[in-house]
Amino acid sequence: MKRTLLIAWLACTTLLTAARTVVGAPPNILIILTDDQGRGDYSAFGTADIRTPNIDRLFREGMTFDNFYANSCVCSPSRAALMTGCYPDRVGVPGVIREEEPDDSWGYLSRRAVLLPNLLKPAGYHSAIVGKWHLGIASPNTPTERGFDQFDGFLGDMMDDYWTHLRHGQNFMRHNLEAVQPAGHATDVFTQWAISYLESRATPEHRQQPFFLYLAYNAPHDPVQPKPDWLEKVKQREPKMPANRQKLVALIEHLDDGIGKVLNTLDRLGLADNTLVIFTSDNGGVLANGANNGPWRGGKTHMYEGGLRVPCAARWPGQIKPGSITDRIALTMDWFPTALQAAGVSAPAGIDGVSLLPTLHGQPDVDPRQHFYFVRREGGVAFAGKTQDAIRKGDWKLLQDDPFAPRELYNLKDDPKETTNLAGEKKGILRDLDADLRRQIQEAGSVPWQKPTESVGLHENME
Repeated sequence: MKRTLLIAWLACTTLLTAARTVVGAPPNILIILTDDQGRGDYSAFGTADIRTPNIDRLFREGMTFDNFYANSCVCSPSRAALMTGCYPDRVGVPGVIREEEPDDSWGYLSRRAVLLPNLLKPAGYHSAIVGKWHLGIASPNTPTERGFDQFDGFLGDMMDDYWTHLRHGQNFMRHNLEAVQPAGHATDVFTQWAISYLESRATPEHRQQPFFLYLAYNAPHDPVQPKPDWLEKVKQREPKMPANRQKLVALIEHLDDGIGKVLNTLDRLGLADNTLVIFTSDNGGVLANGANNGPWRGGKTHMYEGGLRVPCAARWPGQIKPGSITDRIALTMDWFPTALQAAGVSAPAGIDGVSLLPTLHGQPDVDPRQHFYFVRREGGVAFAGKTQDAIRKGDWKLLQDDPFAPRELYNLKDDPKETTNLAGEKKGILRDLDADLRRQIQEAGSVPWQKPTESVGLHENME
C-alpha cells in the first residue's frame, strides 16, 4: 500500500510533457485571488451595504459558481492547491507557512510539486505573479524559482501594515529576488504593478505571446486598514453600520476599484476578448472583522460552510455565456487543470483537481470524484499541531472543527446552515465518511510538511 501511495504522489507531482490539445490561439489567463473575502461580501450576491461594481461585472459578464469551495479555511493550503491542482497536504502544505516563525510554521511546499507556470511554459506562456505569495520566503520556494518568469509582490503570510508593508519589522516585498520598498497602500501598489505587467505584454514585441498573470491581493486580510477617503465614503453612506464592518467594506470597495482598473486595462489594451479571467478568494471572511459569509455557519479558520465557501466567477468573452450560473461543486484546485486545458496543455496524471472547462462552455459535465476533502494543520494551545478536517460526499459532510472535539455530521441538502449534528443518529454514514477521510489522511501522510532535513531527504528518495 505504501508503494501505491508513493506512486500516486509522484504522479501528482511529476512534470509531464506538455501536449497541445486544442486548436487556435491560446488565451491569456488572469487569476485574481482575494484574501479572506467572505462569500457574501460583494454586491452582486445581494448584499445591500457594499458596492463592488467591478467584481459584479465579472459575475454579470461571466459564470457564477454558486457552490465553490476553497481547499482550506486558511491561506497557504488554498494557494498550494491552486498552484498544483492537488489537495494541499499532498504537496506538503496542510497549514499556514510561516517561515519567518519556524516554530509556528505548518507547511513546506514539496520540492517535487510542479506548479502551474512550469506546465504553461512549454506552451509558450510568460507567467507572472503580482501580490501575495505565501508559499515560502526563501530558496528554493520563491516564485521565480518555482516557475514564474516575474514576481512583484509580498513573500510572507500577512503584512502588519498596509502602508509600510512590513511583517515583524522585516521587508518581504520583492521584484523577483530583489528587495524593494514601494510607497503607498498595498492594494494600490499591487494594482499598479498588475497594470504595468499587462502593458508590458501588450507591446508589439510580446503581444503574440500568451501570458498567465496571478494577481493575489492582500486585501481584505487583517489588519483592516482602508484608505481614509474610502472609509469616509462608507461612513457617509452607512452611518449606522458597525465600525468594524465600515472598515472592512471600505477596504473591499477600494480593492474592487483596483480590480476595475485592471479590467479596464485589459479593455484599453485590446486584451480582454482573449483573456480568461478567474476571480475567487482563498477562504471565508473573518467574522470578528464584520465579514459577510452569506447564510452559512462560521468563517475563516473553521470547517463549517462559512469558512470554506467563497465567491467565484469566470469570464471569457465568446467562450463563457454572460450571466450564466452553475451549481456544480468545485474547489480552488480545479482551476489548475482548467487553465491547462484552456491553454491546450495536458494536465499531469494523478492530480486531484478536475477541469471545469466543459462547465464553462455550458456542456453537460459529470464530476468523477466521490468526495471532497478539506484540511488545516495549526499550532498553539488550541490546536497543538493537530488538524481540522472535513469531507463532503453527496449531501453529507463530516467534520472535526476542533481537533479535541467530537466529529460532527450534517446533511447539507436538508441543513445547509449546519445546525443539527446527526453523528449520533446516522452512524453508518459516519463510518463510511470516516473511512474515506482516513484514506485521504493516510495518503497525504506520505508527504513531508516541514522544511526538509537529512531524514526527509532520505524519505523523498525512496523508490
